[in-house]
Amino acid sequence: MKSMEAPVTIRPAVPEDIDALIPLLAILFSIEEDFVFNEGLQRRGLQMMIDNERRRILVAETNGKIIGMCSGQQTISTAEGGPALLVEDVIIHAEYRGLGIGRRLMEKVAEWGKMKGASRLQLLTDRNNTQALKFYTKLGWQATELICLRKTF
Repeated sequence: MKSMEAPVTIRPAVPEDIDALIPLLAILFSIEEDFVFNEGLQRRGLQMMIDNERRRILVAETNGKIIGMCSGQQTISTAEGGPALLVEDVIIHAEYRGLGIGRRLMEKVAEWGKMKGASRLQLLTDRNNTQALKFYTKLGWQATELICLRKTF
């Protein structure tokens, strides 16, 4: 396994991090077939998430450089009878993958979700992203019989 020379800190994102998060989203959206990178839209979305206490963006940082991110948004589930957490935007710079950083981000976003009362985590991933699917399976995530549908305006 690879090793890090400097420690990695996991912390909530702040507005000053947005410029460093934009390239991460560009990488992520280049993998996902359903989304097209648009810096203006992604910048606005990141700001909206940072400004809302029901949403959390976590960043992984080493030597003052943001190398990964993960976000969570609190929703209400009628199936659960309470809060659930939608996990999105899980991405680690390629050169830092395989070091446990993604696992740490996922653990921290789960802790935050539990603190907010969530009893379930859920996420969407591109069905052709085998690397992500292996990662989530390794962390104990399970596929469901549900499919995602969307409609844009």
